[in-house]
Amino acid sequence: MQRPHRRYFTVEEARALVPRLRALLVAAQTEKRELDRELSELRRIEPLAFLNGSARKLEAHEQRIATLVRSLREKIRAIHELGVEVKDLEVGLVDFPSLRDGREVYLCWKIDEPTVAFWHELDAGFRGRRPLEE
Repeated sequence: MQRPHRRYFTVEEARALVPRLRALLVAAQTEKRELDRELSELRRIEPLAFLNGSARKLEAHEQRIATLVRSLREKIRAIHELGVEVKDLEVGLVDFPSLRDGREVYLCWKIDEPTVAFWHELDAGFRGRRPLEE
C-alpha cells in the first residue's frame, strides 16, 4: 500500500543524488566521530571538573557538543528533506523509497558503493538486498 505524500525515487533519481548524499554523509560522519570524542572527554572530566578548577574546560566541551549536535541534526534533516532515509550513519547506509512492480520497496545505497545498485523489500533490510539488474 502506498503512503500518501511520500516521494518515490526512480533508480535514475536516486543515482543522481549520490554525489550530494556522499558529501552530506561524509560531513555527518566526521562530525559524529568528533561528537563521540567530545562526549568521551566530557565524561572523563565531568566528575572532577568543579573540584580541580576545570569548570571552564567542561563548559567549552559542552558548548562544542551542542554545536556538533545542531550541525549533525541539520545534515540529517537535509537528507530527510530530500526524501531519503538514513538507516545507519556510521556505515553511511541510506534507503530511497521506490516502487517496484507496483509495490513499495527501498533502493539501497552505502557510502562506499559507486552508485545505487541494490533494492530490498520494506521489511528485509540490508541483509535482504538484491541487485537491481536481476
